[in-house]
Amino acid sequence: MTLKQRYLCGFYGLTALLALIVTWAQLSPYYQHARDLGDIAAGLGRYLLDMRVTPAARAISADLLVMGLAVSVFMILEARRLGIRFVWVYIALGFAVAAGFSFPLFMIARERHLAWHEGASRDDAPERVPLADGLGLALVSAIALGLGGLVLMGG
Repeated sequence: MTLKQRYLCGFYGLTALLALIVTWAQLSPYYQHARDLGDIAAGLGRYLLDMRVTPAARAISADLLVMGLAVSVFMILEARRLGIRFVWVYIALGFAVAAGFSFPLFMIARERHLAWHEGASRDDAPERVPLADGLGLALVSAIALGLGGLVLMGG
């Protein structure tokens, strides 16, 4: 595995961990509600109702569901192209846990698969990210983390 692939896997792993922590922290009231009623469907029902409370909640919910469709198609086609097994587990985890958790796990599996099949013939020198791309990624990351912090502070 090249240094670039190791960095990518590390980034994907940290992203998955962050998504797992922040989403499960926000979902804990729904799990508690389901436990109190002894009914998983009741917790899911409350969650689905809350997704529709405000126009903002409806917009982000619809956006993520449509994006989830596109991501699922990409994952299935990419898994079939590369021979990655158990792609449906990643998709199911996206719905059961969080897409922000499962998609980075799929990307780790993809990078590991690519590294395995490319072998040691590749140069291990990391590719330089163009300055504009690096600045763009830093800006998008800062915005995403900032907005995520604002959303989480409200809950």
